[in-house]
Amino acid sequence: MNRTSRSATVAAMNESRANVAELTVSELSASLKRTVEDAYGYVRVRGEISGYRGPHSSGHCYFALKDDSAKIDAVIWKGTFGRMRVKPEEGLEVVVTGKLTTYPNRSSYQIVIDTLEPAGLGALMALLEERKRKLAAEGLFDEARKQLLPFLPEVIGVITSPTGAVIRDILHRLSDRFPRHVIVWPVKVQGDDSAEQVAAAIRGFNALPDGGRFPKPDLIIVARGGGSLEDLWSFNEEIVVRAAAESMIPLISAVGHETDITLIDFAADRRAPTPTAAAEMAVPVRADLIAELMSKARRALSCWQRAQDHRRTEFRAASRALPTAEELLAVPRQRLDAAAERLPRALRANAHIHHMQFSRIAGRLAPQLFRTRLERCNEALTSFHERARRAELLLRQRRRERLDSAKQRLSTALNSYRNAQLARLAQYNERVSGFGERSSRAMRNLIANRTQRAERAARLLEAFSYHSVLDRGFALVRDEKGHPLRLAAAVQPGQKLDIEFADGHVGAVAEGERAAGPSDSSSTSTAPLAKPRTRRGGDDQGGQGSLFGS
Repeated sequence: MNRTSRSATVAAMNESRANVAELTVSELSASLKRTVEDAYGYVRVRGEISGYRGPHSSGHCYFALKDDSAKIDAVIWKGTFGRMRVKPEEGLEVVVTGKLTTYPNRSSYQIVIDTLEPAGLGALMALLEERKRKLAAEGLFDEARKQLLPFLPEVIGVITSPTGAVIRDILHRLSDRFPRHVIVWPVKVQGDDSAEQVAAAIRGFNALPDGGRFPKPDLIIVARGGGSLEDLWSFNEEIVVRAAAESMIPLISAVGHETDITLIDFAADRRAPTPTAAAEMAVPVRADLIAELMSKARRALSCWQRAQDHRRTEFRAASRALPTAEELLAVPRQRLDAAAERLPRALRANAHIHHMQFSRIAGRLAPQLFRTRLERCNEALTSFHERARRAELLLRQRRRERLDSAKQRLSTALNSYRNAQLARLAQYNERVSGFGERSSRAMRNLIANRTQRAERAARLLEAFSYHSVLDRGFALVRDEKGHPLRLAAAVQPGQKLDIEFADGHVGAVAEGERAAGPSDSSSTSTAPLAKPRTRRGGDDQGGQGSLFGS
């Protein structure tokens, strides 16, 4: 009996299901739409904006509202968006009012927003701000610890997804500006374990040995395309920020678009608004460098030519100043001609003198003796004449040899001097070029080091300055010579004092006695305090104050 009743019931249910009216998908979607709109109508919802990228090309805005466990699509029509006083922003927690409806094409429900009011920062934004304050307090974002980017890196390491358009944009921009060797470390840039992979990639590039199988990069670029706050959250993780701050290789952060800000941007040595801009920061334009190098080469050649012209002019002037061979031999020739002209007359005069001497003693000498002596004199005279002739020839020959030797030495010296000047000029050009490059590098390094030292010294001076203590309400007491007084026992009655406050100085006179008893306290009077004076000094007007008066 029970089996029969059960079978009859099942048959009746099947018959009733078979009699249900058949609906199309569009009819069912329309029915659901009416049901949802009739059941809820206008609602007021609180949630965090997610996935907002600005108005669509049509003027409408599409995004989502979410909390910690649910999410709903939202849309703002173009006309409503134009009338809104508060515009939607990514990560902003808002309270919206609108009509709940469905979108049949995706079989989903959504809210059409009419009004939007801010309700405070979202949970993610609050967490982001708290993490930012924590890491900034540790000094990870200080400008003093940021490194300078290399002017022309040999190897560039790129940490990004190997399948996205980011790596293609970077490679294309590098090939346009200055092709470099690029090493790509593939990582996940979104989702689980993406932060650990990015941090491991940064530390892995820094751990590469010099001269190993893979070259160690001179510059690291961490890049990712745009996305929502949730999509970029991996680059806000503490492990990624600390890895970027610890990197000994200069690092460029190129995460998201220009309006997207992540914590790695503050820890990186340089932030780029887009991955393409990071490639532009990494290398200069090769054509510009070639043009600048050609300009400097032309300037160097022009300077060398001017120096050569100057040297040539100096050489010509020096050659004109040197005497010619004719000028060098003119005086000796004149002297030789004069000596040759005087020699016959001198010989005749000498012979005449001797003839007179012989005549004077002729009477005392026999003819034979005289004749013998005369023959000897003639022989001596002939010998002297021959010797004089040979001496004259020898002197002329030696003078000619000395002239030829001097001429040869002069020619050799001139050639050696010219070659030496050319070699020194080439050496000076090389040294000037080397000094120019070294001075440029040294000046940049010196300016960077002096800037960092000046900033550190300024912060240290501000920390050690006693003016901050005066600003908190304290005062500094000095004696007449400007020495600070730290104990009351060091103050003598009648001593003039200078009291410095945060806004100026006040003069005072110590009155009373240090050992005065209670009976003397009534006789101690206090003079009116002088008006504050500036720190530059000036004449005090009015009476001096008392430190020991009642």
